Amino acid sequence: MSERISMAGVSVGERRSLQLPITDAASLAAQQTLARLGSSAAGLSGEEAARRLRDLGPNAVRTHRANPWAVLGRQFASPILVLLLATAALSLFLGDATNSIVIGVILLVSVGLGFTNEYRAELASEALHTRVTHRAAVLRGGTTAEVDVTALVPGDVVHLSLGAIVPADIRILAAQNLLCDESILTGESQPAAKDPAPVPAGTPLADLASCVFMGTVIQSGSGSGVVVATGGRTEFGRIALGLGERQPQTEFQLGLRRFSFLLLQVAIALTSLIFIANLLLRRPLLESLLFSLAIAVGITPQLLPAVVSTSLATGTRQLARRKVLVKRLVCIEDLGDMDILVTDKTGTLTEGKISFTGALPATPDVSDAGLLTLGLLATEADYACAKLSSAGQNALDAALWESPGAAGFEPARFERLGLIGFDHQRRRTTVLVREAGGPVRLVTKGAPEDVLALCGPVSPAVQRLLDEQFDAGSRVVAVASRPAPGLGQLTAAEERGLTLAGFLVFLDRPKANARHSLDRLEALGISVKLATGDNAKVAEKVCTDLGVPSGGTLTGAAVEEMSDADLAAAARTATIFARVSPEQKARIITLLRQSGGAVGFMGDGVNDALALHKADIGISVDSATDVAKDAADVVLLDKDLDVLADGVMEGRRIFANTIKYVLMGTSSNFGNMFSAATASVVLSFLPMLPGQILLNNLLYDTGQLAIPGDRVDKEQLRAPSHWNIAFIRRFMLLFGPISSLFDFATFALMLLVFKAVPGEFRAGWFIESIATQTLIIFAIRTRRVPFLRSRPSPGLLGASLGVVALGIFLPLSPVAGLLEFDPLPVPFFLALLGMTVVYLVLVEFAKRWFFARDAQQIPAAPPPVRRRHVTHHISRRAFRFSAPVKVRAK
Repeated sequence: MSERISMAGVSVGERRSLQLPITDAASLAAQQTLARLGSSAAGLSGEEAARRLRDLGPNAVRTHRANPWAVLGRQFASPILVLLLATAALSLFLGDATNSIVIGVILLVSVGLGFTNEYRAELASEALHTRVTHRAAVLRGGTTAEVDVTALVPGDVVHLSLGAIVPADIRILAAQNLLCDESILTGESQPAAKDPAPVPAGTPLADLASCVFMGTVIQSGSGSGVVVATGGRTEFGRIALGLGERQPQTEFQLGLRRFSFLLLQVAIALTSLIFIANLLLRRPLLESLLFSLAIAVGITPQLLPAVVSTSLATGTRQLARRKVLVKRLVCIEDLGDMDILVTDKTGTLTEGKISFTGALPATPDVSDAGLLTLGLLATEADYACAKLSSAGQNALDAALWESPGAAGFEPARFERLGLIGFDHQRRRTTVLVREAGGPVRLVTKGAPEDVLALCGPVSPAVQRLLDEQFDAGSRVVAVASRPAPGLGQLTAAEERGLTLAGFLVFLDRPKANARHSLDRLEALGISVKLATGDNAKVAEKVCTDLGVPSGGTLTGAAVEEMSDADLAAAARTATIFARVSPEQKARIITLLRQSGGAVGFMGDGVNDALALHKADIGISVDSATDVAKDAADVVLLDKDLDVLADGVMEGRRIFANTIKYVLMGTSSNFGNMFSAATASVVLSFLPMLPGQILLNNLLYDTGQLAIPGDRVDKEQLRAPSHWNIAFIRRFMLLFGPISSLFDFATFALMLLVFKAVPGEFRAGWFIESIATQTLIIFAIRTRRVPFLRSRPSPGLLGASLGVVALGIFLPLSPVAGLLEFDPLPVPFFLALLGMTVVYLVLVEFAKRWFFARDAQQIPAAPPPVRRRHVTHHISRRAFRFSAPVKVRAK
């Protein structure tokens, strides 16, 4: 059954009349398809498009509307929590009102705390989606306009260009060398050729050459087509909706799940033993069950989702201040995980301000001015307008038109008869032109290697001239021409028998701060590689000028000849990929990812879009082409590697702060619950009542909500961090018993020295456990000496001290009786101070010993290979088709 966006007020029959199954459209002629959809080659009118959007709903397969009920439901997802609430309710029914109400109130406050923080993060995510738009070029009433992809409707005529993600299921109307990467739907690595000709009825979906599918990528060429299905009615939409609304899990989130499973195992084992032991000691069934479940709640990290969500939302705001815009919250995690960055050099390592420096004629009969004129003729811009505006021109052509010599160019003298635009396979532009009614000439301008291949043999002097410019780091364009009398139509086959006219030389100077930026990335453990369309010598010269050590250079020609296995091995060590096409860039990124790295790609041109889609994290800049920005996961408002380094540090800071919370939960918190479990068996009374345990846990968790804003030591940011459950388990087995040791010392103090009754005992241990498990954060948050060499954030310091103060106050407050605490003698607090100091000192020594052991050092082994299922890429791409309304199957 097809899946549809929900609609109101439109009958099923009316909806069907507004859409057309893609299999039917593929077998119809283009004009028949338009007629069936009530459209034309000029597209829909604005009014009709608005009516269809209102009737059919948005072209969306995801919603980014924050749903408070879903967030609230997740707070009750823990079966332990639900069972505890049910048991408390049963206890209330049987007459134990006070304890049951205390437990219920504490649990509801805990749920409210988690809900508030997670819902705030969801609102931040909604605001993020609202700010980020993906647009498509559409014909409305014969005029091209850009509209949000979610506003597309069946009948819209859409332009398709290189690197664009197809915004809906579309029947092709016109195509020029159109190839489409459909691997996200079919798994087929080779691109599919597309053509407007109808296919026979009954042709399988994978062979519909006359159609392109939502979510696939235009790999080469261009075209136009009419939308036949949108949203959940598309093939991609059916799959995406079938995966559900939840985002794909990142490596970070998978680690969280494994950690939660570890604690769940510990909680089940411990609570089962406690429950059985208490029953054997003939304690009341409900009291034993409540106590066991309270211990389970104390062990499980109830606010871990809230801590992670708060960290991500905080990170988004921090990155925005640093001029980094992330399109999805989970992108921050991927950014921090990056250890390989592939980038173009223009604007990142160089200033990005290309200037024309001179013309170098290849023969004496060509003047500098004449060579410049040929170069100006071989551009795609309108001769009459090119000097007035550089809009739509590539950087080299814009620099040529802005040069002083271009001022003397007279557009009226020339008539362009034909044009073959630049593409990344030919790497040249060719025009057919006539000057002032004179003879027709064919002029070609492009990459020297490709243009020289169309010319006769060049002299050694000309080759030396070219090599000298490359060695100097100049960007060089070759210009060649030939007479073309009688040629009426220009085709690629006519690019032959040319005579080299000379070279046009451009310069893009290295950035003054590029070396500093590279040093920062190197300090973060990120290997930087260059992928450029420039000559290899030019890229090598830039790297030499910046002092970048080269691991070797691979050219596009070499890449084309290599197998995937050979290229994967060579790409790991190579620093420069020169003269590479968009398809080759994408292939290199894919193979680097398969080798185990977390690969980021930074690009700003149409030719970078394919690689941006393939990378783990696609990065573009605010000044990039729309296609590149649309393909990216992260957009830098400044094209500066320093800004990118800030983003990486923020991603790693979030992981480091989350790990602090995890280590807290597996040290003192686990130790205290273990102590409670042991004491419940040894003592004649419960060491702490269920409500007191839950209150203790609530106070502790509340203080830890300040962790996302904490400072992080520099050494924790030097390399991507990965989850290591064995490390966490070893940490728990060392620091948990240390916490329990001091708990047992407190028990002895209360029983043997102060002769405490149950109410005093519980009050004393409540205060001691709050103090030790909260203050230990200052030791665990850093591998350095706390406070002296690593200072916590003011927020964490204030929250922790505030929780400790509140924990001391509650047993002395007017509500102490309600909580079943008895007053404590003053000497106890002096003993508490001494024990807490000794505890923190012992933890500090244990920490130094733990991290000094070789087994705890970061392994030098290569990172694990990242194997992401195809559903991850489908879900990631689906979020570009997101609307702030409920999306459901229909």
